[in-house]
Amino acid sequence: MRLSIVTTLYRSASTIDEFCRRIFAAAETIADDIELIVVNDGSPDDSLDLVLARQRRDPRIVVVDLSRNFGHHKAIMTGLAEATGDLVFLIDSDLEEEPELLLAFYRRWLQNDCDVVFGVQEARRGGIVERVTGALFFSFIDVLSDEPVPRNLVIARLMNRDFVRALVRHRDREFLILHLWQLTGFRQVPVTVRKLSSSPSTYSLAMRIEMAVKYLTTTSTRILHLILYAGIAIFALSLVTIGFFLTRYLFSGIGVDGFTSLIISIWFFGGSTTLILGIIGIYVANILSETKRRPYTVVRHIYRAERIAAAGASTVHRLQRDRAIDSDVPR
Repeated sequence: MRLSIVTTLYRSASTIDEFCRRIFAAAETIADDIELIVVNDGSPDDSLDLVLARQRRDPRIVVVDLSRNFGHHKAIMTGLAEATGDLVFLIDSDLEEEPELLLAFYRRWLQNDCDVVFGVQEARRGGIVERVTGALFFSFIDVLSDEPVPRNLVIARLMNRDFVRALVRHRDREFLILHLWQLTGFRQVPVTVRKLSSSPSTYSLAMRIEMAVKYLTTTSTRILHLILYAGIAIFALSLVTIGFFLTRYLFSGIGVDGFTSLIISIWFFGGSTTLILGIIGIYVANILSETKRRPYTVVRHIYRAERIAAAGASTVHRLQRDRAIDSDVPR
């Protein structure tokens, strides 16, 4: 069995050596043929140099160096597109999720009733503010999205080749990977895990709002239906209001001050129109991004070491390829 392990680099200099040591130790107990795919997502520290130094000692490491920072989820999809294993284990390299989770996930996968084993936190980390904003984030999405979003997912998951092949065929340019996991389907089973770090999440409130907007405007049509319903409600309310003031004027002679009613009407309808056009504008912007068909990441180099036997000796060659990763081309 060939096992691929996929991870990403971003400010990972302090953890990458220990991560490699522990993940290989775990992987060697279940597979003989192993590759570790490390995607450098434009890390500003010396993470890339450290992993390249380790690759010179261990040719099982494949390093995908992106041309800049494209974002965590897009870097993950790039790494998954490079994976060739019968099983693919995805995990972050920051050691908040233990590399030894591979063994627990593999034991669960051996029960032969699933295609994916994924991790779920036993409890959300962080302080009261972070937990409250996290709960509001998911509640907001649940109300406005077409489908509910699973709570407390972690990155760590073990996937078979069929699932990975189907996952990387998605053509979305703007996405949250948890939605693609859910959309891809297959038989997925959860395993409760514990994140070791109790430090606050790296996702700030602004980033969570941005993620929520991106998720909703790239996956949900419910908002567009709500806009239609809001327009109908505003129209109906205006008819009722006009009828009320007209009736009061006819039967009691009490009119409405023209300036006050005019300004209120302008503010109300102007604000409503601006809000609706803004929402529709986000949808249009997403459509524009998708129709451009740009690659969602650009790879500067792929460092792949291959053992080549020649005259009884083993030589390590590094191959560097310039290319763009495009999810339209299945791997």
